[in-house]
Amino acid sequence: MTERVVFEYALLRVVPRVQRGEFFNAGVVVYCRAKGFVAARTELDEVKLKALDPDADVTGVRAALHGVEGICRGGTEAGQAAGDDAGRRFRWLIAPRSTVIQPSPVHSGLTTDPAAEVERLLGLLVR
Repeated sequence: MTERVVFEYALLRVVPRVQRGEFFNAGVVVYCRAKGFVAARTELDEVKLKALDPDADVTGVRAALHGVEGICRGGTEAGQAAGDDAGRRFRWLIAPRSTVIQPSPVHSGLTTDPAAEVERLLGLLVR
């Protein structure tokens, strides 16, 4: 039997008009310390975005979500975070902020495959 390890995750919420507090889930960030793993997957529902804010900058929101994915991948896409380990990149991404893209509280679980958890959580909580 494959050993199960602890993982943490946060949802990425799109909050088009921060002052109203309305949001919808558009992605998930998963971190597993035991595997040195961090990854994000995003899917922007443009219909929901436009329903909450007809003047929303769809291109800007999409770019911000793809930026989170790039930070998780590391390398040149991560910018200044490129030299940080997976845990540090995760902690930076899940820090509270008052912007259009906001993280949810962090949740945890057990898994044998952190990469599979990214897809499972995306299907369960975003799609």
